Amino acid sequence: MEKQLISSRQFTIIVILFTVGTGILIIPASIALEVKQDAWIVAIISTLLSLIIIKFFITLGKKMSTLSFVEATEKILGSFIGKFVSIGFVILTLLSSGELLYFIGNFLQTEVMPETPPVVFAILFNLIILFASYLGLEVFARTLEILFPIFLFIFVIFVLFVSPQIDIRHIQPVLEVSTQPFVYSILHFMGLFSFPLVVLLMIFPSAINVHKSGQKGLYIGTLIGGLILTIFIALSILVLGVTNTSLRIFPSYTLAQRISIGNFLQRIEIIMAFMWMVTIFVRAFMYFYASLQGLGQILNIKDHRPLILPLGFITVALSQIVHPNIVHSDKYNKETWPLYISIFAIFLPLLLLVVAKLRKINSPEDANQTKKN
Repeated sequence: MEKQLISSRQFTIIVILFTVGTGILIIPASIALEVKQDAWIVAIISTLLSLIIIKFFITLGKKMSTLSFVEATEKILGSFIGKFVSIGFVILTLLSSGELLYFIGNFLQTEVMPETPPVVFAILFNLIILFASYLGLEVFARTLEILFPIFLFIFVIFVLFVSPQIDIRHIQPVLEVSTQPFVYSILHFMGLFSFPLVVLLMIFPSAINVHKSGQKGLYIGTLIGGLILTIFIALSILVLGVTNTSLRIFPSYTLAQRISIGNFLQRIEIIMAFMWMVTIFVRAFMYFYASLQGLGQILNIKDHRPLILPLGFITVALSQIVHPNIVHSDKYNKETWPLYISIFAIFLPLLLLVVAKLRKINSPEDANQTKKN
């Protein structure tokens, strides 16, 4: 299959929507439960600390500018160990893809159509992801160029309509929480926000037409995504209060239900659902696309499209068994997921950099510099 390239602007949009992901609905409740009214401070600090993770990913990306994450793992660690580790990465992305389908089914059944089985929503949404995977990364990126301005417009309208209900007393007193839950919340936030960006190494920088601009896009996208999440968390607490925010499953959706302009503009929470559907589509697609590309590269298959349908069936099946209920899902995201994703987002990239250094596997830029000298 012909290699596909996207522009740095398209990549920046992918980063923004990917980092926001499921966070606009589930992060406010979980973080507010841990650190109360200081949740917005956790979001700011976590976003800034995430820039260190981004620098880490860019350093690794320079070592594999023409390779995907799976291909670089096999090259650096060797064929046997590299394939074994890559299989673990594919399992991670495939499991995460199924989990996102679970979130979609659970949310739509809970808030929109309570009489419809969640599997119906999972199948319908998965069909969109499979079709996007068949069309390829370039078509997906061009689609986001259309959806992103709509997302921003709705986001601005949402903020403007909710702002009149802000009560500044809801975030007082500031920095009241102790150190331990504060640090834990930062790790929890980054586990859902920036650690998953390791999945984008499947397309960064190998599928970006201008690598240096792509690096800037990774930084800019992370900062903008963090800002959007910080605003959602702050608004949830400022309008709903700490108690209501922490007890709601989807506090941002509840926030949208509070919008009321006169007697003619009410119950427009569906705009919140649209924003979330756009961001979760991006994250679900990237997880599935990483699984698809990774498995194809492990099996040395040039055209990965025959794998789309079988993997699609697997993700739908996973969506029905990955979590028995929302309590299990919440516990998994707080306790298991941060440890699981940190293996591939922190320890594996660090291992790859160390081994590449020991084996003297240089980046193309370093190799060219050596030749000149």
